[in-house]
Amino acid sequence: MNTLFDKIWDAHVVTLVEDGPTQLYIDRLYCHEVTSPQAFAGMRARGIGCFRPEKIFCMPDHNTPTHDQDKPIEDPVSRTQVDTLAKNAEDFGLNHFGMLHPKNGIIHVVGPERGLTLPGMTIVCGDSHTSTHGAMGAVAFGIGTSEVEMVMASQCILQSKPKTMRITVDGRLGKGVTAKDLALYIIAKMTTGGATGYFVEYAGEAVRSLSMEGRLTLCNLSIEMGARGGMIAPDETTFEYIKGREYAPVGAEWDKAVAYWKTLRSEKDAVFNKEITFHAEDIEPMITYGTNPGMGMGITQHIPALESEPEAGRISYKKSLDYMGFEAGESLLGKKVDYVFLGSCTNGRIEDFREFASVVKGKKKAAHIVAWLVPGSWVVDQQIREEGLDKIVEEAGFTLRQPGCSACLAMNDDKVPAGMYAVSTSNRNFEGRQGPGARTLLASPLVAAAAAVTGVITDPRTLL
Repeated sequence: MNTLFDKIWDAHVVTLVEDGPTQLYIDRLYCHEVTSPQAFAGMRARGIGCFRPEKIFCMPDHNTPTHDQDKPIEDPVSRTQVDTLAKNAEDFGLNHFGMLHPKNGIIHVVGPERGLTLPGMTIVCGDSHTSTHGAMGAVAFGIGTSEVEMVMASQCILQSKPKTMRITVDGRLGKGVTAKDLALYIIAKMTTGGATGYFVEYAGEAVRSLSMEGRLTLCNLSIEMGARGGMIAPDETTFEYIKGREYAPVGAEWDKAVAYWKTLRSEKDAVFNKEITFHAEDIEPMITYGTNPGMGMGITQHIPALESEPEAGRISYKKSLDYMGFEAGESLLGKKVDYVFLGSCTNGRIEDFREFASVVKGKKKAAHIVAWLVPGSWVVDQQIREEGLDKIVEEAGFTLRQPGCSACLAMNDDKVPAGMYAVSTSNRNFEGRQGPGARTLLASPLVAAAAAVTGVITDPRTLL
């Protein structure tokens, strides 16, 4: 019997190439400014237009400044990329949500919140964190620029079918433990290559009990353990989240869609290529100590000893700790940090700001901390203000910035200086990811908030 992944994949097969890849139909292509220019250039060189332009949605996010968006972008490279996307979208007749457009934001935040991402879809974007959209019960994955051109031209893509893996998390997450902690725990156990070649379905009580925002966070990080993508079967949580959103079906079409969506689940006797089980009670708030997302630990634990690492990886392990300025065996609790970043396609949604506000309410930002609080979209910005969260964080000494990818990656103004420590709710802690020489510690919004008000790495459960 079929897995959820098999059902969606098989329903989108156009042609099976003997001893080759599958020609797969794509329901939705998302385009941002970084990975699309060469694709559009290729289309122009061929003298062709987009096959189904109504299926393509474009918006800038990586290079978008998170301040003064009503003024020209200062960095010439960023300005060129953003302007080029606008021109390409206009020339090819594509949907485009530019800077300051009410529908603008990080593309992986906007898709679900607008109802553009729906269960049963195949979704691609020239961005690895396209896996986010799998939280809605879709097959979503990142592609390269030449593949972006392929989808523009044909609304299809050539892909080899991945293997399937189910990760089941039994039980319920404890106090102060979020979807981000669940994801970082799984990556730490799986390592950054543990799911390479697989499409992962997340299951179990801990997963089902997550909000849609939490599910989006979990699936967003699938790529960080090497997975092709991650997904969660749609259920009442999914349907309730989608209903009434701008691009969601309405009336009889809604009823028809939900009836179909309810069939999108793995059969009881479905066979996965690999099955893994974790237990929610084993998970505490997490923090990374190294230079990849797999180098994470519970916040009360100690950095693993060099001897605990496989011999082949000890040189790179030591190099990673040297870069971070840490030593094996030490605790991170009480370590001074310099920057705190709340945002990104991992943790830039309304629930993340609610969690952050729950910790900082009635407290004050540590004097030396530079904090960037960046909504994932203008919709999230509006929700923050409607719920009065802006007042809570402002009274605590924080300032809200404008939507964008911000300090997730050093492609805009929000860069962490060399040698500085940043507790970040984003998805990657590679060397220089947040700025040349920056030291990134990945964590949840609760851990970030605790660091922001204490100035040091703090277990958020002591403040809740």
